[in-house]
Amino acid sequence: MLGDLTGKVAIVTGAGQGIGQGIASVFARAGAGIVVATRSAGNGQATVDDIAATGGQAILIQCDVGKRSEVERVVTETLAHFGRVDIGIHNAAIYPLHTVEELTDEVMEQTLAVNMKAAVWLTQACVPHFRKQGGGRLIFTSSVTGPRVAMPGTAHYAMSKGGMNGFIRTAALEYARENITVNGVEPGYILTQAMSALGDEEQLNAMAQCIPQGHLGTPEDIANTMLFLASREAGYITGQTIVVDG
Repeated sequence: MLGDLTGKVAIVTGAGQGIGQGIASVFARAGAGIVVATRSAGNGQATVDDIAATGGQAILIQCDVGKRSEVERVVTETLAHFGRVDIGIHNAAIYPLHTVEELTDEVMEQTLAVNMKAAVWLTQACVPHFRKQGGGRLIFTSSVTGPRVAMPGTAHYAMSKGGMNGFIRTAALEYARENITVNGVEPGYILTQAMSALGDEEQLNAMAQCIPQGHLGTPEDIANTMLFLASREAGYITGQTIVVDG
């Protein structure tokens, strides 16, 4: 089966809702054991329960990925429970809207820590275990905002995603000889709770009409792309980001 992850273990940050929830569900259906690493225990447990209800295996680790020690703890607890880790997915992100003049050091630091630095920390924590197992997959949720396009009020968010893409390419080169691939997905407009920050239903419908396919994407659109990147079939792909924006 294309994308079969039977016997694999995947950490998914920000898996309590939106894209992260979609990734966790799709990967669980593909046979992977899932670590739902998220800040909200309620949302995270709901994801775990949904996976269990469909016959999958998942655990919740409540954490703040904006702190290095918390990311390291996620990997430690994953190994304690499952005995291995094969796929590290950093998806968690924050999206506070501020103009350049409104940006404070606190907002910038929090955005860069959660959105970008956490990807580095997850990589550093996973790689030693990937080496012992003979390989692994690192996959990051980037964005078209920053690497491809710009939008007022999102300079700090764009910085974090542009930086993430630079990290993906560099880390991919460093780990290529060790069967560790590093890739990302750049979502466009995906219908999640976070989209409410960009407008009401009427405004979102208007935005959808500007997309060539005429509709917003779903979390599963991103999850299915990541499933391919996590699979055996994508073993010769590294240092890439795939735009999924309709």
